[in-house]
Amino acid sequence: MTSDTTDTASTVELEAARLLLDRMGLRPEDLLATPRPTRSVPTFAEYIPIVSGAVSTGTRRAYGSYWTRIQQQWGERRLDEPTPTEIKQLVQHIRSNVVIRRNGRGGRSAAEHLIAALRCLYRHAEDDNLIEPNDNPAKKVPKPRRLPSTRRAVADNRLDEINHAAATTGNDPELDTLILRLHTETACRRGGALNLRPQDLDPTQCLIYLREKGETARRQPISPTLMRHLQRHAEQRHAPRDGQLLRYARGKPITTRRYDHLWERLGKHLPWVATQQISIHWLRHTTLTWVERNFGFAVARTYAGHTDSTTDAATTTTYVRATVEEVAKAVAALTNEPHPLA
Repeated sequence: MTSDTTDTASTVELEAARLLLDRMGLRPEDLLATPRPTRSVPTFAEYIPIVSGAVSTGTRRAYGSYWTRIQQQWGERRLDEPTPTEIKQLVQHIRSNVVIRRNGRGGRSAAEHLIAALRCLYRHAEDDNLIEPNDNPAKKVPKPRRLPSTRRAVADNRLDEINHAAATTGNDPELDTLILRLHTETACRRGGALNLRPQDLDPTQCLIYLREKGETARRQPISPTLMRHLQRHAEQRHAPRDGQLLRYARGKPITTRRYDHLWERLGKHLPWVATQQISIHWLRHTTLTWVERNFGFAVARTYAGHTDSTTDAATTTTYVRATVEEVAKAVAALTNEPHPLA
């Protein structure tokens, strides 16, 4: 009975369709012969500036050079034209032409960032209904497996050598030693230090407000000594209350180039720094390793400013998250100075 009803309904629907086509003066063959209208898909040269203007400054800084390379290779092609195989070919082209550095790993980082830059483009294209999710070719190209980091904690005597060389060489030892102490005490990233403003200083509680990658932010305890040096630096170099704190002697804000010049100079005075490719991020490893060994994983995780993820381990840490007072105790022990919150 159900089958008869279904057949009858199908017959009625077919007859209705035929009647409608007759009234419109069309034949079924006309529907097959006429191509369906296609969406207007922009080229890479047209779409990359749109996405670049929609993302954060950090994302634009990370992917900008790779979007430029994509535009050079595929600028006049539409987003829906490249295949996963062509993306793999582009990845190999980028890897084979990457600048060779002593700490390079065969262009793995360049390949990873290129794929991430493409995925960012296509993710926006999906949101704009320019392509279907199943037609996203960047999803079908795996990123190269990330190798373990070669960075590690710096030994105390080596850290003393770094600080001594920074304090006795260069054209602005006061600035360089302040940068090193800021990163050693807080384990902050470069972005956190460069984003620091005079208004982010809380001298009463010895806290600074760090704004780092991924739009994360946290209140980080520091020693009274570092707080005094930061305040004096801002005052002497005329840093606006809502402007960048770290500045050159003439008042111009520093950039990442100051870090590059600092470690290049330290490498000339300390050959092992150049050999091991020591950078400011090694100080983050050094401090967090010490905090974890002496105060446990929960305090080290909060000290680092790490946020929750979707893993089971991270879910557990939501119940054992350290407080700012516990971080202040770690700072007091690290600097051998009392802290108001400890």
